Amino acid sequence: MAQPATRNLGRLSEIAQVAVRHGFGYWFDTHRLTDLFPRRGPRIEVDGQPSQRGQHLREMLDELGPTFVKFGQLLSTRPDVLPPDIIAELRGLQDDVRPFPLGDVENVIEEDLGLSVDKLFAEFDPRPIAAASIGQVHRATLPNGRRVAVKVQRPGAPRQIEADLALLYQAARIAKERVRALDFIDAHQLVDEFGRSIRQELDYRLEARNADAFHHNFAGHPHVRVPRVFWSYTRSRVLTLEWIDGTQVADLDPDAWSLEERRDIAYLMTETWMTMIFRHGFFHGDPHPANILVLGRGEQIGLVDFGAVGKLTDDDMSKLTRLFIDAAAENVDALPRRLGELGVRYPKEREEEFLGELREMYYRYYGASLAEIDPLQVIREAFQLIYSMNLRLPTRFLLLDKAIATLGSVGVDLYPDFNVFEVARPYARSLLIERFRPHRIAARARKESLRLGAMALELPYQLHDTLEQVRDGQIEVGFVHKGLEDLLNRMDVVFNRLVVAMIVAGGLIGSSLIGIFAKAGPHLLGINVISVIGFALSGLLGVWLLWGVVRSGRL
Repeated sequence: MAQPATRNLGRLSEIAQVAVRHGFGYWFDTHRLTDLFPRRGPRIEVDGQPSQRGQHLREMLDELGPTFVKFGQLLSTRPDVLPPDIIAELRGLQDDVRPFPLGDVENVIEEDLGLSVDKLFAEFDPRPIAAASIGQVHRATLPNGRRVAVKVQRPGAPRQIEADLALLYQAARIAKERVRALDFIDAHQLVDEFGRSIRQELDYRLEARNADAFHHNFAGHPHVRVPRVFWSYTRSRVLTLEWIDGTQVADLDPDAWSLEERRDIAYLMTETWMTMIFRHGFFHGDPHPANILVLGRGEQIGLVDFGAVGKLTDDDMSKLTRLFIDAAAENVDALPRRLGELGVRYPKEREEEFLGELREMYYRYYGASLAEIDPLQVIREAFQLIYSMNLRLPTRFLLLDKAIATLGSVGVDLYPDFNVFEVARPYARSLLIERFRPHRIAARARKESLRLGAMALELPYQLHDTLEQVRDGQIEVGFVHKGLEDLLNRMDVVFNRLVVAMIVAGGLIGSSLIGIFAKAGPHLLGINVISVIGFALSGLLGVWLLWGVVRSGRL
């Protein structure tokens, strides 16, 4: 059992060496971790400067390998964890690795599909057209002549990913125990989130179901094409999709495409993602230029790579629509409330500051063309606001944020003069009109009526359960009086003074009686000593009581 732990510690030490080489030695010194990770080799110092640390972190993750690249991609969607300058750099991480040999490809296909490549496909291109950390894609032809794209999982990928996840969990434990600066992060939960995400990518059947859903949603659409899934050629490690012959947006030659054509493509891409988000509630989470194909002369686009998708409920879509409409209509004052409805949390005492920051940022860019805007600067400013205001973003919207940011960057590269509000305004108007169509109102009324009816039916049972709990003593009712504290304090003072006054009066009366009737015992100036002591103590108490009353200002 000691061998895996030793191997993990060795890998962690190797990771530390890479971190030191990329300038993060100061971090290990600051948090006293050098006993775990002894230094060797050359060392660069960046001293945590914002201008350098993001770049060096991106380069470090690139060197550490595919799993860490994917972890960096996850961190790029977490502005509540990392500062904006690092987020902006991590957006540039690309999942691009060396392909694995054809022999391994054939073995995986035969193990999963039960037949050799020669028997399954009429043609199979031995050269991959794309390679990533988990798998690579080959072009092929089915026996019926249909051209397909075959995605094959890298041999040993699950084992490597599980080993790297074990390292990340160990690093998370060390961070929790020894790095106080990271107390605001639940590192274990962060690794859990990453683990769930990357394990889902290991099962290609999930990606196939995603592709099937997009294919169904855009069936018959004149301008969007999604490949169909060939289920008989698809298993957990092999995914076979219809081949779409087009040009990646990343490979478009600006000289071969007119400005008007590129403008139309940018509009079509934007409208496609708006349709996914606001109408389907199911959107492609990674719209980078390699995943969007231009077909023909730009009258149609194709979508590929469906591993990362986002899902929104009907309620989410309704709230997003209201936010979108208010943004397009310049109703900035409503934006904090709309964001609150979506689950964005911020300190209530800073609500005015939040609104002011939103208003300033909104009007700085409203109506400007993307040629006048640095998209990375916009992303940095938005993340700076999230980071500085200590906003908490719902997890389900983090992928949406990443998708929109990526789409914005693609739009800049494709058509610099594209103005997002030219698309947003008519789209918001159509959404608003559609929400108030009679059949939509009737559908909402029917849905709400059913909900209210169900609540009415449940009410007697809930009342019965509540009364039973009261009878059994399971419910305790307490009353909290607000505003009575001052009154109680004053009454306390009054009663204390009354008690002291009674003691003074009693002392004076008792001392007088002793002075009159006591004949025996020691006397002072003809008065019994006990009587003199009683008068003195009563006098002191009386003077103290009178001074307290005079000092309070209430005689």
